[in-house]
Amino acid sequence: MVNKPVIVVAAVVLVVGAVVAFYLHSRHAHLPSVPAAAQPASPPPSEPAIEHPVPPVSGDSGPKGPIPALGDSDPAMIEALGAVAGGATVAHYLIPDNIIRHIVVTIDNLPRQKVPVDKRPTVAVGGTFLAEGDELHATLEPKNFARYDAMVAVIRKLDMQQLAAVYLHFYPLFQRVYQDLGYPNGYFNDRLVQVIDSLLATPQPAGPIELTRPNVMYTFADPSLEARPAGQKLLLRMGPDNASAIKAKLSELRSIVTATPPKH
Repeated sequence: MVNKPVIVVAAVVLVVGAVVAFYLHSRHAHLPSVPAAAQPASPPPSEPAIEHPVPPVSGDSGPKGPIPALGDSDPAMIEALGAVAGGATVAHYLIPDNIIRHIVVTIDNLPRQKVPVDKRPTVAVGGTFLAEGDELHATLEPKNFARYDAMVAVIRKLDMQQLAAVYLHFYPLFQRVYQDLGYPNGYFNDRLVQVIDSLLATPQPAGPIELTRPNVMYTFADPSLEARPAGQKLLLRMGPDNASAIKAKLSELRSIVTATPPKH
């Protein structure tokens, strides 16, 4: 568990999730005019209702030119994200292969028990995991939290509107990958909101987090923490300050996206 840090809460959920605030806020300005008689009263019975529809891309911002094929999208994604966060930053954190597919797979799995490490879109966080104590009684060493500080610092500085423009431009590819995962009637934005809700439900233990080591890797000694989804356990490993910063961003985005406060 703790030996496999997958730094996706910041680099993925905020890179993808933060942008929802921008494009949903302005969606009415970009929706095409449709005669009232042509609008169906409700979605077809075989199709699920879409809670957070994506508006058409505005031609005034974001990457220019046609959307590349999925197999050719990595260079365009690297260039677009590099324009937002700076090329050096993107090169330092991003794995430059199958970027969109890895982002979608990772986001979809954050509310589950495991996230495929080989499908992560970002490099593993540096440093060595440290536990304070012995195998019978140990706690999560606070020095581990500093391993995530640089990533969180980058997230704090991201321009959300620029990220929105990137995401809107490439959204058809995100949607296609999500459907290819086995959700032919699914909608990626709706799944994204579910993931944000899951992350916001992450508890904050009052004291040191106790660990146990039944095998090679440490696990949370508290069964209720160990049973938490992978995304929540990542936030716990990041430390209270970093987790609080990420959750504050997510809470703000969630409120804008849905126009209602989160349940947690």
